[in-house]
Amino acid sequence: MDLTYTSTRGHGEKVTASQAILKGLADDGGLFVPTSLPKLDVPVEKLAQMNYQEVAYEVMKLFLTDFTEEELKNCIANAYDSKFDTEVIAPLVQADGAYFLELFHGNTIAFKDMALSILPHLMTTAAKKNNVNNEIVILTATSGDTGKAAMAGFADVPGTRIIVFYPKHGVSPVQEKQMVTQKGENTFVVGIEGNFDDAQTGVKKMFNDEALAAELAKAGFQFSSANSINIGRLVPQVVYYVYAYATLVKNEQIKDGDLINITVPTGNFGNILAAYYAKLIGLPVDRLICASNTNKVLFDFFTTGTYDKKREFTVTSSPSMDILISSNLERLIYRIAGNDAEKNSAMMNALNGAGEYTITEEMKAGLADFYGNYADEKETAEAIKNLYEKTGYVMDTHTAVAASVYKKYVADTEDKKPTVIASTASPFKFARSVMTAIDSKYDALGEFELVDELVKLSNTDEPEAVKEIRTAPVRHDHVCAVDAMESTVKEWLGIEAE
Repeated sequence: MDLTYTSTRGHGEKVTASQAILKGLADDGGLFVPTSLPKLDVPVEKLAQMNYQEVAYEVMKLFLTDFTEEELKNCIANAYDSKFDTEVIAPLVQADGAYFLELFHGNTIAFKDMALSILPHLMTTAAKKNNVNNEIVILTATSGDTGKAAMAGFADVPGTRIIVFYPKHGVSPVQEKQMVTQKGENTFVVGIEGNFDDAQTGVKKMFNDEALAAELAKAGFQFSSANSINIGRLVPQVVYYVYAYATLVKNEQIKDGDLINITVPTGNFGNILAAYYAKLIGLPVDRLICASNTNKVLFDFFTTGTYDKKREFTVTSSPSMDILISSNLERLIYRIAGNDAEKNSAMMNALNGAGEYTITEEMKAGLADFYGNYADEKETAEAIKNLYEKTGYVMDTHTAVAASVYKKYVADTEDKKPTVIASTASPFKFARSVMTAIDSKYDALGEFELVDELVKLSNTDEPEAVKEIRTAPVRHDHVCAVDAMESTVKEWLGIEAE
């Protein structure tokens, strides 16, 4: 039976998976969610014998039911190939009593590759299935990693263009260099004079602008999204949690049926939501540990039941989590509201208007699967240094936030179940923060000198993604004000102002 999708705000009609992927955002501004949740129908002992691509098919076929077996397997084969520097795609490394799920072996060395390697293939397949003739314009806001991973995926894909907005002063030097050197005639990168939330709000505003959509259609274009709001991003992320569990069983580190916990460094809430979906489809997961940095809007929400974006925005050493509006949380709110679109819409309207909303006591009970905490800058640096000195394992700043919060969780609950920590970026992406956390003497070195030292320290090879940007020329140097985002898009697409 085909699984359909509906909007969290309830006004949109039910759509197929391929239509939801193409649209990205529902017409009413809501996010697409499945009308019912499937169940994992392959025994774990069987999954444990499969490679990553095979597990991906078994999970994704449950959610993307209007894709044929051939179409889906073709998308998977084109995504998870030699772009990854390891055949296992997502290795699981044991260190200091936890299992680090390394999600950074793709070609932009961050976890976004896990979903953005497949999204272009899902999207172009979906366009053919739905007889779409317009050129698809991928419109994306990034806090550092999504932008590069999306552009790497969509570069020179026929029938698509991609424009990425990022906070000009809110990403790491490596993240920025990766984006501004991106090749592909259909790619465009714009720094905005604002933070990630400004970029994300500007992008959502364009998606919800019917007059703009009509202008685009007249010129032969239509918007879609590569942000984690797109269900085509979320579904591939469910895969790696299932794969991690199957790997633990295969390695005899747990028995089939044993409960595990999952810790995720969290900004936009998509990655931890995928872990929650893995639990909902039947993976034996107990607690989902939501790790925030100094911008602890999610910690405060889990603690108080109030989501309040009215606070000072802090730029940290874990910039991909420097977010005050966690878009994917809306999918969880909708679920704990009993799939009540009206109740969810009222809360999202309150967030847009008053800047906050408070969930009911009944809804709070629906958060029992989650534990929230945060790590400040000092704790993040200490986590990197301590893990390195104890084990020789080097993690990036985002993973360090998760590792620090996991320690707090164990101290608070004395729960020592086997725990998977989502390791979301390579330490090479944040070399300065990582190296100075280990020893302040490294702060005197230049960006690529730090990379050379990190190679020695971690006893790993320099990633291709970093080698490339050492000499790559800057191709994108456009900067605009927040209120000029729409005109910038139109200008690039060659749409004259009316």
